[in-house]
Amino acid sequence: MTVPGHRRADEIGAGSRRRILDAAEELFAERGFDRTSFADVARRSGISRGSIPWHFQNKNGLVMAVAERAVRRIWPAGRYRSAPSLTEVFAETAQPAEDGNSALVFMILVEALDDRGVVHEHYKEFIRRRYEGIEVLLRARRPADADPGGAAERERAAAVALNGALIGIHLQALVDPETVDMDAALIALASMFERNTADVWSG
Repeated sequence: MTVPGHRRADEIGAGSRRRILDAAEELFAERGFDRTSFADVARRSGISRGSIPWHFQNKNGLVMAVAERAVRRIWPAGRYRSAPSLTEVFAETAQPAEDGNSALVFMILVEALDDRGVVHEHYKEFIRRRYEGIEVLLRARRPADADPGGAAERERAAAVALNGALIGIHLQALVDPETVDMDAALIALASMFERNTADVWSG
């Protein structure tokens, strides 16, 4: 049954798809995947429940579409190549928390922990994109006399460690937002690392 005042033809365009995704993102961040139904998304988006499967087939398809869009928006491909410093990149990661995207990313993480889950591969891509991007920034600072093979290994290890710290800071801010100043913590992490980048290639 179509929402009153709407025709089915009005509910199958790009604008309707975007409204469904926006509503699903909000609801997934608020309630989680399991506690969100097509009926909930229909009420929040103003699109009839019967039109949602036309766009996404089923709930798994909707979850995957939300995960894909979140990854593309929060960490667009090539972002690190255009950023001059880790401080700038890390500071940007605080912004998604203000509109609920940080909570959404962690809901996706919970789903991704099950390697049979529908978003497992998409979240793995998200993680890889972040630490590979950090590697790009580290490589630009690599000393000219560093051994390329050893330097690459150290850069990967440092990037994975930094990415883990980023995830941890976001998690703390979600659990205890009154105490954790995420902007300050992220900038402090980047600043500390920027001051000690030589340690990546030493020893």
